[in-house]
Amino acid sequence: MSSTVTLDEVLTLAHQLSSVDKVRLIEWIAPQLERELQTSAAQKPRKSLRGLWQGLNITEDEISEMRQDMWGEFPREDI
Repeated sequence: MSSTVTLDEVLTLAHQLSSVDKVRLIEWIAPQLERELQTSAAQKPRKSLRGLWQGLNITEDEISEMRQDMWGEFPREDI
């Protein structure tokens, strides 16, 4: 019967390793982690952003108004 090992337990053991063994551990874990990340990224399909703003009718006046709101007090003297 196997027990679950916590991150804290692993870190405690890793601190006890010599520098050479720590490097070996990293060399062993890094490729495995890279493979796991590649397979998890390949499994999640990306959502298309095409048509994200479809149906919104933003006018030049609205854009100008938002720019004024954002940049109206720039630069401020209290900064």
